[in-house]
Amino acid sequence: MSDSTPLGQTVTGERADLLAALAKQRHFLRFTTRDLTDEQAGQRTTASELCLGGLIKHVAGTERGWAEFIVEGPSAMGDFDSMTEADFAARLDEFRMLPGETLAGVLKEYDEVAARTDELIASLPSLDADQPLPTAPWFEPGARWSARRVLLHIVAETAQHAGHADIIRESLDGAKSMG
Repeated sequence: MSDSTPLGQTVTGERADLLAALAKQRHFLRFTTRDLTDEQAGQRTTASELCLGGLIKHVAGTERGWAEFIVEGPSAMGDFDSMTEADFAARLDEFRMLPGETLAGVLKEYDEVAARTDELIASLPSLDADQPLPTAPWFEPGARWSARRVLLHIVAETAQHAGHADIIRESLDGAKSMG
């Protein structure tokens, strides 16, 4: 299998397969927002704080952070132990549509993040390059992740949230992504 990145680089083999898997999950996530207004994209339809626009913001932010981790290492992720209340509040804002945000703007930002990630994966000398994980309660102390493992994590994160988005959309107006 071969595929082209947004800047026209051709990738083959494992990289093409990984990028194709990610593209498929991105499509399902984006598809849940089809034909919605900004108000609908910001509407909560379940007991959680999640809305469709917020999910896309979260996935974009997560993908951006992990792509930066591939290049910069744990400093790109920040230090969990030194997070302030303001940092946690900003993190929560990632899950909702804020005043002045539009669905079109959120989707545009996600497209830009996706293009940067695709270019990074296409241009990396090796998917085996690894970095130590930052210190956080959810990471094994001393663990390292390769670029390949990070990309697999991004695919899994995107797929998981595409499923959440499908439930939110179905609760909103009955529309389904599949079936």
